[in-house]
Amino acid sequence: MFLGKLNTLVMKKQVEFGVYLDGKSWGDILLPRRYVPKDLDLGSSVEVFLYLDSEDQLIATTEKPLVMVGQVAQLKVVATTKVGAFLNWGLKKDLLVPFSEQAVPMQQDYSYLVYCYVDRSNRIVASSKLDKFIGKTTPVYQRGDEVEILVTEPTDLGYKAVVDNEHWGVLYKDQVFKPLRRGYRCKAYIGKVRDDGKIDLLLDKPGYAKTISFAEQIIEKLTVAGGELPLSDKSEPEAIYAAFGVSKKVFKQAIGGLMKEGKIEIEPSRILLKK
Repeated sequence: MFLGKLNTLVMKKQVEFGVYLDGKSWGDILLPRRYVPKDLDLGSSVEVFLYLDSEDQLIATTEKPLVMVGQVAQLKVVATTKVGAFLNWGLKKDLLVPFSEQAVPMQQDYSYLVYCYVDRSNRIVASSKLDKFIGKTTPVYQRGDEVEILVTEPTDLGYKAVVDNEHWGVLYKDQVFKPLRRGYRCKAYIGKVRDDGKIDLLLDKPGYAKTISFAEQIIEKLTVAGGELPLSDKSEPEAIYAAFGVSKKVFKQAIGGLMKEGKIEIEPSRILLKK
């Protein structure tokens, strides 16, 4: 079982104020009545999130928080006190960020990117000092592997992002077709794992197969449009994405291949379907 994560536990007994779940070596764990599913019977299983209540007692809930232990999320500060800042993470008890774990002093009603973890006193807390937790393990990926990324900040190269809540990655400008806000979460693909452990990211899955299928889409769209589209390899990335939902790099590869095959002509402001 894991504190601050989802666990599947078995109902052990029912009481007036809820049910007790079998926590094995952790003892019986209360699931308050308001969270008990109607179809939960003695001996059946239920997926719950385990955390400490306001009296630091272990308790279960079927509610899912906005962040769990081992994850990064952008959360809003609901209060600042003498012990630190408290964040809204979707549960009744707010999530503490101690002063020592604030990269900059946090202010109420502002949102911050934080990493959730269990501290030495067994409390679930958060930290905005992401470098203490991200990039500490060696990434093991292959080119083309799908990952989840969370954008943290813009850089001269493009955007810095957290990969799978564990590694640092870079999303380059030629992969981006619109401004990305801090906290934006999406799927991406591994382009390359560098020697320093950082990852080059792609928004489009690498490989010729995607270009081939997309090339067919271009031909189809040209046919429907009467043989002409107001796009070319000189077009802005935003215009290409609005029309096809792909990056400029993928678009250029596809139309380049179609031109070599003699299927289209590329002009400065348009592409034409050859008869």
